[in-house]
Amino acid sequence: MVIPDYLVIEGPIGVGKTSLAHRLAETFASSLLLEGSEANPFLERFYRSPRQAALPAQLFFLFQRVEQLQSMCQGDIFQSVQIADFLLEKDRLFAELTLDPDEFELYQQTYRHLAPKPPRPGLVVYLQAPVDVLLERIRRRGRLNEEAINEDYLQRVVDAYARFFHYYDKSPLLIVNAAEFDPLNRQEDYQGLLDRIALIEHGRHYFNPLSLALES
Repeated sequence: MVIPDYLVIEGPIGVGKTSLAHRLAETFASSLLLEGSEANPFLERFYRSPRQAALPAQLFFLFQRVEQLQSMCQGDIFQSVQIADFLLEKDRLFAELTLDPDEFELYQQTYRHLAPKPPRPGLVVYLQAPVDVLLERIRRRGRLNEEAINEDYLQRVVDAYARFFHYYDKSPLLIVNAAEFDPLNRQEDYQGLLDRIALIEHGRHYFNPLSLALES
């Protein structure tokens, strides 16, 4: 089976994008490009006090992601990095969501100064799930820096993602209903996704693992 040279898994916090990226990388012996939120020293402060830490948290992520993608595009490094759990364009999504107007203007000036030119993915897989599912998954994994995440913030993130991908057309897009999706523990879910990915060349597509289960 052939997958795109550069495959991006995206979706809101708790939806399972990093776990899926890891499994795909193992299946295809590919390298991983992960956003590494645990490296952001401002993130826990942001979840506890968004107004005070939003700008440094956002700028840290921007610099981190731009540096990662620049490294990926240098020579043979690009060939070894095939799967990522973030799309640089979504960085603005969080900036608009968390920054006040003056901070957002500073963010935009910084972005223009960096002038990033991220590679175009061969496919973006967008995982969707409702807020209650996301909250349960976040609580289950028990990360200290995520303890302060609340339902209101998650709902705004989910809505922002929905708006972003409603208009996204830079790469082929596969939208996955991840509410009941368990690619780590249910082989039929994982194989169904692989089969769907293999058929995509362009355009917008949908994958609902629950419908497959009902048909079997």
